Amino acid sequence: MVLLLRGNAMVKFIFVTGGVLSSVGKGIATSSIGKMLQTRGFKVTVIKIDPYVNVDAGTMNPYIHGEVYVTDDGGETDLDLGGYERFLNINLPKENNITTGQIYQAVIGKERKGDFLGRCVQIVPHITDEIKHRIRLVAKQSEVDVVLTECGGTVGDIEGLPFLEAIRQMRLEEGFENTLYVHIALVPILDVTGEMKTKPLQHSVNELRRIGIQPDTIVARSRKMIDSEALRKIALFGTIPETAVFCSYNVPSIYQVPLILDEQGMGKYICKRLDLPERKPDWSGWKQFVDSLLNPRFEVKIALIGKYAGLVDSYVSMNEALRHGGVACQSQVLIEYFEAEIFERNPSKLELLKKYDGIFVPYGFGPRGTEGKIKAIRFARENSVPFLGICYGFQMAVAEFARNVCGLEQANSTEVNPDTPNPVIDLMPEQKGVKHKGATMRLGAHKIVVKKGTLAHKLYGAEEIYERHRHRWEVNPDYLDILRKHGLVFSGKSPDGRRMEILELPDKFFFFASQFHGEFKSRPGSPDPEYYGFIKACLDKKLGKSKLDF
Repeated sequence: MVLLLRGNAMVKFIFVTGGVLSSVGKGIATSSIGKMLQTRGFKVTVIKIDPYVNVDAGTMNPYIHGEVYVTDDGGETDLDLGGYERFLNINLPKENNITTGQIYQAVIGKERKGDFLGRCVQIVPHITDEIKHRIRLVAKQSEVDVVLTECGGTVGDIEGLPFLEAIRQMRLEEGFENTLYVHIALVPILDVTGEMKTKPLQHSVNELRRIGIQPDTIVARSRKMIDSEALRKIALFGTIPETAVFCSYNVPSIYQVPLILDEQGMGKYICKRLDLPERKPDWSGWKQFVDSLLNPRFEVKIALIGKYAGLVDSYVSMNEALRHGGVACQSQVLIEYFEAEIFERNPSKLELLKKYDGIFVPYGFGPRGTEGKIKAIRFARENSVPFLGICYGFQMAVAEFARNVCGLEQANSTEVNPDTPNPVIDLMPEQKGVKHKGATMRLGAHKIVVKKGTLAHKLYGAEEIYERHRHRWEVNPDYLDILRKHGLVFSGKSPDGRRMEILELPDKFFFFASQFHGEFKSRPGSPDPEYYGFIKACLDKKLGKSKLDF
C-alpha cells in the first residue's frame, strides 16, 4: 500500500468519471467539488486526464477540442484547467494535465534506455504505474489536502481504460478512507411525457463496475432537479445510499453549481466519507459574485469577430473574462459570434456592427478570415466603437492601422502573406529555425513593462505586469517609427524593448489590444484589467459619457 502524507494527515484523492455522453459537465462538477472543499478551508489541486494520444492540446484546432488553455509555466493544456483556475482562484502547472501521449512517451523512453531490465513492457503494470506516479507527483509537489482528478472522455471509451485501471488500483494502494469515486451521468427527460429516464445512467454505472470501480457518489446531470423516484432508482441500481446521490441541474450560470450541490449536502457528505474535519463553509464572497452576476443593472452587447465562431468553447476563457468584467460594471454581457469571413464576402454586413456596444477580435491562426477581421477593426476605429483585440486581434489591428492610416500598401503579417511588401507583423527571429510545432511557440507568463501616463497604466495600476502568451509572430521593429509617427502608441513592451505587447489609440474612446492573453488570469470577482476596461468603455459610451471614467 502506498500512502501519501501531508504533515501528519493523509492526502485524499477524488476521482471524477463521466458516463452516457461527453461534455456531460464533469469539469464544472469537478471545479464545484473543489470549491466546496475550499470554502471549508481545505487546500486542493485538480488534475485533468485526457485520453487522446496527443502529447498536449497545443497542436489541435480549436474546432476539434475547444480553446487551448495556457498556464503560467507555458503548458498548452485542456480548457478544463481554465475552469479549475477560475473557480478555485489558483494557478496550476502544466503537469496537472496528463495525456495518453505523455504517458506512452515516458514509458517508451524508459524502455529505450533499458530501465525495465529486459522485461516485457505492458499496459499493466508499466502504463498504469506511470499514470499513478504522475498523480502522486502532483499531490507531493502541490502539498494539498485533496487531489481531484477528472478523467476525460466517457466510461466505455477504449482509450480511457488504462486510466480507469490506474485509479482502480489507487483505491487498493491508498485505502478506502483516502479515495472517493464520483460518477456523473446524464438523466434525460423525454419531451413527450416529461419522464426522467435513469436507464442510461444505470448502464453507465454497470460499465464502470465491469472495469472494477464502484462509485461512492453519483451526480445526475439533468435539465431540472431529479424527483424522488429518479433519486431512489439511481441509489438502488447504483448500490449507494440515497444520501450519496446529487443532481447538477440547469441553472443560468455555471457559478451557481457549487452552491446548488452544497445545498443538497454534497460537500458535507464528501468530508464525512473521506474522514475530513467537519467545518462550516464560507460562501459569502462567492454568493456576492453570483448575486451580482444574476442581477445586473445594465446590458452590454459585444460583437465577437472570430475564426472559430461555430464552437463557443473555442473562446471559453474570453467569454468568461468578458462576463467577469461585466459583473464589475453591474452589466450583463451579451456576446454574438460572427465568422470573420462574412465581412469578406459581403462588406455591407459591417453595418450590422452598428447595433453593438463593442467589437472584440480574438486570437486565431492562418490566413482564413483575416481580411474580415481587418475590416471589422477598421469599422471600430473609424466609428470610435470601443475595441479590444487579443493576440491575433492585436496583430491585425497593427496591419489595419499600417494600411489605412500610415498608407503602407498591402501591409500584412507574413503568416498571412509571406510576400507582403510591408511585413508589419513578422515571425520572431528565434522561431525561424523551428521545425516541430508542438510546444515551440512563445508560451507562458512573461514580464511586460507598462508606460506611465497611458491607458494601460491606468488599467493595470502598475509599471510591471506578468501575462500569458501563445504566439510566433510579433510587430516588426522596422515599422515602429512610422506607426508611432501616425499616432499608434505602444504602451507595453518586453523588458528589452524589442517586443510590442500593448497598443492603444489615445484619440479614440477605447481602442486597446494586447499580444498576450489577459483572459487566462481573469477570475470571478477579480476581472482581468483589459477586459474590465473594455466592458467599462462599452457601458460608458452607451450611457453617453464623453470620456472614460476609471
